[in-house]
Amino acid sequence: MLAPDAYCREIEAHLCRKNDGHLIRIVGPAFERVTSWAAQGVPLNVALAGIDRYFERYYRKGPRRRPVRVEFCEADVLDAFDEWRRAVGVSIVAGDAQGGPLVEEPVAAARSRRSLKAHIESVLARLTVLRGSDRLRDLADEALAAIITTIEPLAHVADHARGDQRQRILDALAAADRRLVDAVDAQLPDEVRTALANEAGRELEPFQPRMSAEAYQRACSAARTRLIRERYGLPEIGT
Repeated sequence: MLAPDAYCREIEAHLCRKNDGHLIRIVGPAFERVTSWAAQGVPLNVALAGIDRYFERYYRKGPRRRPVRVEFCEADVLDAFDEWRRAVGVSIVAGDAQGGPLVEEPVAAARSRRSLKAHIESVLARLTVLRGSDRLRDLADEALAAIITTIEPLAHVADHARGDQRQRILDALAAADRRLVDAVDAQLPDEVRTALANEAGRELEPFQPRMSAEAYQRACSAARTRLIRERYGLPEIGT
């Protein structure tokens, strides 16, 4: 786990790159704010992703007028952290009397508020784009094609599905999601698989002391799945 000052320097270097080389030192209140992210257990790559979100919106507004300060990115960083916690199952994070993180047992991720039909259509669109790209590098071509064929008919009935029929659709989506992740995972070189497991462990390191062994293993598995999704652009098929 990075020390707070090293964590801060990594954030500073990333911010410098995003600002086209313009260096804004993270000192004083800004340093305290960024090191508080480290104290909460925000993984470095999650913090960087939050900063990138802010810049993406900033770029869409037109030519930039001034360098972005790290304080402007905090809401996006914390939003990204909240999504990460839900994805890996870390339910509560708060400082205790000894200054360590307080972590409860994992909980399931929140479900999307979109309609089931809209979710399936969005997933199909992303899978189709993924199939036409080279991002998977032939890791799961057959599985990807089969999954698209499997879930396409579900979009036509999802709008009016209720009760058992709706549950069968949800079960089918969850099974397709596991199948795609497992198909990619099975083709990964050993060194990539090891690197992903190590990164998942580093992300969860601040929380491990307060988690049961079983909860920690579940969280590691979920974190590793999330990293596979990020690396290869896999959508969350389940909802």
